[in-house]
Amino acid sequence: MRDVAMQETNPPDWQPLPPSARTLFMLVGLVWAIPLALVPGVLATAFDAGSPWGYALCGALLGAAFGAWLGRKHWRHTHWRLDDDGFTLRRGRMWRSETRVPQSRVQHLDLKRGPLERRYGLSTLVIHTAGSRHSALTVGGLGEADAERLRDRLARQDDDVDDGD
Repeated sequence: MRDVAMQETNPPDWQPLPPSARTLFMLVGLVWAIPLALVPGVLATAFDAGSPWGYALCGALLGAAFGAWLGRKHWRHTHWRLDDDGFTLRRGRMWRSETRVPQSRVQHLDLKRGPLERRYGLSTLVIHTAGSRHSALTVGGLGEADAERLRDRLARQDDDVDDGD
């Protein structure tokens, strides 16, 4: 039943992020463990409620679990589509955001690969568009081959223009 619901919200032409991106999104989500570990420890110290280390450990474990869950949800509800008109990125489930970049508005493209992305065979594609406000779309967690294919396809817009010869 869940697969049918996902197909209705994401037709077959929408591409999910690769499974290796799930691990990276969950690792990034673990950053939530740091602030949630500090708050209980500071409160326990301020109110003299016993050992702050026990509260800090509990906060860190809860923060890590929450961050990993949030990262997995973010990965699961991020899809992209490339068609003849341009690129579309869809994020979220309840509060869905859909960003469309027409191919004619693409100015230049960047591929970024940090150490963790290289480790998992992923890339971040940055699509710079014409305009001054929100003039770049960043798509993290793409497979290296997909990111290079998207970059090459979106960069070919100048080749398709007729020079009038």
